[in-house]
Amino acid sequence: MKTVTENLMDQKGFIEKLNNTPPQKVNILMVDDHPENLLALEAVLTSPNYNLISAYSGKEALKCMLQYDFAVILLDVQMPGLNGFDTAKLIKAREKTKNIPIIFITAISQEMEHVHQGYSVGAIDYIFKPFQPETLKKKIEQFVKIHQNHQETIIQTDLGHLLELNKVNKRLDRTTLNLRRTEALSKAISETITDTIVTFDNQGCILTVNPAVTSMFGYEVKELLEKHVMKLFPKWEDEVLGDLSTFLSVIRQSVGKIVEVVACRKDKGCFFADLLIASTIIEDEQIFVCTIRDVTERKQIEEVKKQQFHNLEHIVEERTLELTKSNEKLQKEIDERKRMADHLLRSQQRFRKIFDSSPLLKAILLQKDLTFIDINASWTSFTGYRSNELIHQKINCKHFIDETTGKSIDFYKKIRNKKIKYGTKDGEVRSGLLSTEIIDIDSEPCTLVVLNDITERVHLENEMYRLDRLNLIGEMAAGIAHEIRNPMTTVQGFLQLSRNKADHLSPDFIDLMLEELNRANSIITEFLNLAKNKISVKKKQNVNAIIEALSPLIQAEALRSNKQLSLELGECPDISLDEKEIRQLILNIALNGLDAMTSNGILTIKTYQDKETVVLQIKDEGKGIDPEVLLKLGTPFFTTKETGTGLGLAICYSVAKRHDAQIDIETGDKGTTFSVVFQLIPSSPNA
Repeated sequence: MKTVTENLMDQKGFIEKLNNTPPQKVNILMVDDHPENLLALEAVLTSPNYNLISAYSGKEALKCMLQYDFAVILLDVQMPGLNGFDTAKLIKAREKTKNIPIIFITAISQEMEHVHQGYSVGAIDYIFKPFQPETLKKKIEQFVKIHQNHQETIIQTDLGHLLELNKVNKRLDRTTLNLRRTEALSKAISETITDTIVTFDNQGCILTVNPAVTSMFGYEVKELLEKHVMKLFPKWEDEVLGDLSTFLSVIRQSVGKIVEVVACRKDKGCFFADLLIASTIIEDEQIFVCTIRDVTERKQIEEVKKQQFHNLEHIVEERTLELTKSNEKLQKEIDERKRMADHLLRSQQRFRKIFDSSPLLKAILLQKDLTFIDINASWTSFTGYRSNELIHQKINCKHFIDETTGKSIDFYKKIRNKKIKYGTKDGEVRSGLLSTEIIDIDSEPCTLVVLNDITERVHLENEMYRLDRLNLIGEMAAGIAHEIRNPMTTVQGFLQLSRNKADHLSPDFIDLMLEELNRANSIITEFLNLAKNKISVKKKQNVNAIIEALSPLIQAEALRSNKQLSLELGECPDISLDEKEIRQLILNIALNGLDAMTSNGILTIKTYQDKETVVLQIKDEGKGIDPEVLLKLGTPFFTTKETGTGLGLAICYSVAKRHDAQIDIETGDKGTTFSVVFQLIPSSPNA
């Protein structure tokens, strides 16, 4: 009952703490690369209930997201470096910040497609400058109310979990009390009953005997333990102990019956006794319970009053039956208590083994004051603190910092895989994933702290990210330099040649230099087509119409190399397309297919509708693409052609991405199929 009272007091204290917690200021993030715009927003939104935080770039805004929880974000669209749309995408991609409302504020990007793009990346509203201060202020107030209601819902959920835990504690206390009562009752019955009760196994070895054996047989309890039960019935021994099978057979036949035997005391005196034997199974072993009653007086009276004996026998039978039921009930309760005790012991042993040998940092804190009561070897190894330095000491929460908010960890709350920074004894700051669980140890609420050290993994991830970026920059620079240096070398050579000659350059030389300059310009133009900020001019049209308009050009190219073009155009609905970009995509893939085939090969262009998609397939009959080449397809400046730039397929992937489409490749010995899958309803209006 003490535990239940303590739990009720803890619950009341928790509720009072929730009710007395003063309302905190709500964080609002304002992002703009012009300080005067931030001052204007701050003048409109200044309030004692708001904590206004300013950021001058998208990158600075993302850093603020790691330090604070925001109710709403005011985001400028046009910013150098990371623009507003890209910043919004990164915010929405993060699990912790994806639900924060974003309002775009801009004075430049007022076209509808920019507005659509703003909504597509997760914006709640799109406001043009100059804006109405009162309107903006009212909108912010509503978003703040939504944020506050959400926080209140989280608090109510925690309260519900606390109430449920309290109910479980009550039930556990009641069960413990019932077990104690049952144990006391069993002991009282065993000590006060006048009959001798003996339990023995299937070989006759005595396991337990009650105190009544002393007055009935003259033996102390310890004198009979592990002795054969037949020691009490020597005149019955010859009949029962022929061999083990005979003993078991006789005993089993006697189960549930009253057996009249002659019992022998320690002083060799004999008396008549009634035996009542019951049987039960405990942990796959048969156990017998024998009730021994001294019936000497009954035998003496039997000769004189047979009629009274019959009446007495009836009473004895009834009483024996009651005792049997009581014994069975008592035995079941004893068995259940033993099972629970064994289970608890095994659970404790498993927990201790897991706790001590775990590579994770583990500690157990008293919940009432957060003092250490145990730590494992990993905790000592990583933090540098020995066990005697921490046990009975309160945990220093300032050494455990939430990476997201920058605040100290609250160990009174339940935590799941929270990324934190923690300090060691020598001042080193390490990274880890923190989880906590509420457990009971000796009826005392405790907090199990589990910390997974990920310092090395974080360092490795950062280094890999840096190396990937350097590698990509190096490959791009090498590709551009290689492709542009060739035509520039030709132009340079002819210019040096002309400087050494008195006469002017011939028209053939000038034409060749212009051709090389045009080639360099073409490479730069194709590379710019890969730019992610290129905006497609789309309108509703049919992909079959674009293919039919291009087919004469592709057919002519096929005939030049003695190849054929086959069109299999199915019925397809109109979709939103940029005709110029789709023409370029079809031509690039079709010409690659023609180049991959030998004479008499057939290039097949097929279209069809598949559920909510329109599929464009271009299939050749070439020898297929090698696996090592397939992995690099679409990489800028990667080509297998002698005169290719390696930008054709890269442009195709860029066009597909802007149309919210996907390119799938199937290749084998009989040819290669490029499938471009367009969505009937794109996931974003201007992807």
